[in-house]
Amino acid sequence: MYRLHRDAIILDMKANTKEAALHELAGVAATLAGRFTEETYYNILLERENIGSTGVGNGVAIPHGKVEGLDETVLCFGRSKAGISFDAVDNRPVHLFITVLSPTHLGGEYLRTLASVRKMLTKPGKRQQLLNSTSHDAIISLFAAQK
Repeated sequence: MYRLHRDAIILDMKANTKEAALHELAGVAATLAGRFTEETYYNILLERENIGSTGVGNGVAIPHGKVEGLDETVLCFGRSKAGISFDAVDNRPVHLFITVLSPTHLGGEYLRTLASVRKMLTKPGKRQQLLNSTSHDAIISLFAAQK
């Protein structure tokens, strides 16, 4: 399934708008996965957002998309202490962002990854732990424990 890499974690996002958040997360994905540019990933995430916000409520957004030519699923985590207006279903600011980018040929894995991430983030205790974690290793442990 998925693995959250240390380099895919932003403990303190600089973004203060939805578009800037998507750019920041796309930049991490581009650095991590290499093969495509930040702009490519940003456009994929933005295209999905234009269908409907991935702000699922309770301070969480799960921007995601399928990428033709990607070799493996890329998972990125970002945290905004201040919160970002993201057109979430509950109209509350988003503090926790988990980006899922998946190869188009791995549709089943894509759906399982989204379901697993969403399940973890529906638990108030997990959300609080993600908000309070002070290290990359703590975040990685929380994701690893979910699988």
